[in-house]
Amino acid sequence: MASSKDYLQFILEQLSDLEEITYRAMMGEYILYYRGKIVGGIYDDRLLVKPIKSAVSYMPEAAYELPYEGAKEMLFVDNVDDKEFLAGLFRAMYDELPAPKKKK
Repeated sequence: MASSKDYLQFILEQLSDLEEITYRAMMGEYILYYRGKIVGGIYDDRLLVKPIKSAVSYMPEAAYELPYEGAKEMLFVDNVDDKEFLAGLFRAMYDELPAPKKKK
């Protein structure tokens, strides 16, 4: 099941307090970037983020879910209605996220 544009727009609105939130459509799903770094994505109308230490600390009760068959587990963000929570999560994760790979 692909993610809906409506859910993407809802998440983008919830993240509107942050600058430089971008996304890329990928096989019916959406990869989310914060200031050029991949934070996670929207898969089957679920917001999932990379399970790095800062994200686990910020959401210690978060469930691990597969974005799609054969992928690595990611953290499910169930508190998407709280704009401040989401902005804080992305800010907390930023420094720990790997820098984008240079294109050859």
